[in-house]
Amino acid sequence: MSTDFQQARIALGLRLRELRTEGGLTGRQLADRLGWPQSKVSKLETGRQTATHDDLNAWAEGIRRPQVASELAARLRVFESYSRSWRRQLAAGHRSVQDTLTVEYERSTVLRAWESSMIVGMLQTADYARHVFSAYVDLHQSPRDVEEAVRARVQRQESLYRPGKHFHIVMWEAALRSIVAPSAVMAAQLDRLSGAIGLDTVSLGVIPFEAPVKLPPANGFWIYDERLVIVEDWHAELWLDQPNNVALYSRVWETLAGTAVYESSAHRVITRCRRALGAV
Repeated sequence: MSTDFQQARIALGLRLRELRTEGGLTGRQLADRLGWPQSKVSKLETGRQTATHDDLNAWAEGIRRPQVASELAARLRVFESYSRSWRRQLAAGHRSVQDTLTVEYERSTVLRAWESSMIVGMLQTADYARHVFSAYVDLHQSPRDVEEAVRARVQRQESLYRPGKHFHIVMWEAALRSIVAPSAVMAAQLDRLSGAIGLDTVSLGVIPFEAPVKLPPANGFWIYDERLVIVEDWHAELWLDQPNNVALYSRVWETLAGTAVYESSAHRVITRCRRALGAV
């Protein structure tokens, strides 16, 4: 699948090749000058490897045009905005990431979400969110600002009660059954989901395990109005704003939403997940 990130990386590679050929250098000559393997020059020029700022500075020096370093750096910043690595984002902790997302929630009116592996953040209890953040802190070895991140997430949930907002949320049953916290926390979390069904601003759908799906349940994502999609992966978030990509994710969401059950049927799925926890 072509993404905004990959398209920007290819465009940067074409510019690097253009600068090299304008300088009268072959790929081998530039690689020798920089002390790189030739394969690195090839991968950067074809968009198969992401350049670093150091790579671009070296390229500018290698072609004897140091003045283009600022142009190349600007191009890199553009597509870094598409792929936001967790390592870079979490350098300051999880709270700053939550604050960045809150801006997008505040400026959006209609928000659509798909999640297959855990309860969406907008419907998480504080205790459930605390376990999720703790797990990701351990995974990414990031600053342990769990309590600050939980407070930011819970505060953002105030928009669920704001007239004019519309949240259309669809989850796979697996998201309800993933035991990411102790049973008592999971039970309270499922009770919270049941309560969300009655909110005027929320449409909550659940795809039961037994329901046929037209697309494999994959990565979670949010669609903000019709202007932005944020997709979460293990290594990074993708922020996609090109209309064709927003349209693609909208089709994915509509397809999955068409398989979900709602209202009393969704409540029954939540109830059976709650019972599966046993006595708590």
